[in-house]
Amino acid sequence: MNRAAPAVVLALVVIAEVISGREHVVLGLSALAPLVAATSLSRRATITYAACAFVVATLLGLYAQQYTAEAGLAQTIRLVAVTLSGVLGVLTCQLRIRREAHVARLSAEAAATKAVVRTGESLQRALLGTAPRVPGLETAARYLPGDKGAQVGGDWYDAFPLADGRTMLVIGDVAGHDAPAAATMAQTRGMLRALARSGRSSPAALLTALDDVLAGLALETLVTVTVATVDVRGLGGDAVPLRWSNAGHPPPVLVRADGTAEVLERSPDRLLGAGPETTPRTDHDLLLRRGDTLLMYTDGLVERRGMTLDDGTAWLVRALQDLGKEPLDRMVDGLLSALGTRGDDDIALLAVRLPA
Repeated sequence: MNRAAPAVVLALVVIAEVISGREHVVLGLSALAPLVAATSLSRRATITYAACAFVVATLLGLYAQQYTAEAGLAQTIRLVAVTLSGVLGVLTCQLRIRREAHVARLSAEAAATKAVVRTGESLQRALLGTAPRVPGLETAARYLPGDKGAQVGGDWYDAFPLADGRTMLVIGDVAGHDAPAAATMAQTRGMLRALARSGRSSPAALLTALDDVLAGLALETLVTVTVATVDVRGLGGDAVPLRWSNAGHPPPVLVRADGTAEVLERSPDRLLGAGPETTPRTDHDLLLRRGDTLLMYTDGLVERRGMTLDDGTAWLVRALQDLGKEPLDRMVDGLLSALGTRGDDDIALLAVRLPA
């Protein structure tokens, strides 16, 4: 229908001129044809309809006897107007075609970017694996990619049993928001598991060994990580021992059964990959009581645009005091919802709760 519209306009002009008689001159309306063509047809078609409009106006001028001394000036003005409308139609058509090409290019780029983002996020989730399940503990884990990049990065969580029956909990972050960071994360995650299964039971000793391995591989990147062990073997009392060591990572938060939240702020040891060991890494201990929740997270949760780290940590404590008694899945989902929008950085969360 759009392709035939300019021809319909010309046909209607001819019919109107014939029906109205020679005394009513409507041939100037033929100027509409190239303008209508410009809205949907090609440049060549628009030029063709511009020429057709001029021919129709000329012939109808002969029919209406407009080439006389008295009507010649008016007819000349009509033909100039038809010619100008043709030029305007061609220019409009060119602008429309350029705009459509630009929109098509942007749409193709957006589709390609969306595909890359989707692939990256799928890759990141595949590297993280399924949410860990720990016998004797309630667990919840979440990964939320940031707004920028290809949705791959160095954030990870992990939980797995040790040979002696304890459970190891891990939250870590490799510097970077790209495929190399994700690759380093996968290597670091695998090496940490292997070292833990080889008998290094102390979190501090495990991090020391992991730092040595990373230095030997010459991986020029920084890694922050918190490693914890929890022992639920033969759980019969009201508490189980929790031990952790922190290599430059945001401190975990402990939410007690009564809803009070405490940041497990200790002097953190240096990051992995920061250079030769200068001081021994340290372990920290506490008792995890029934109903208590331990939240481990990466810095994207508390480092937001326009918010200092202290402000972010204070926000997290307040949010956990409101959400800490909720079922574990609802608690972590509530934290992510409370952020409002994604930040620039990825977020990984691992929460464990000792059942009441």
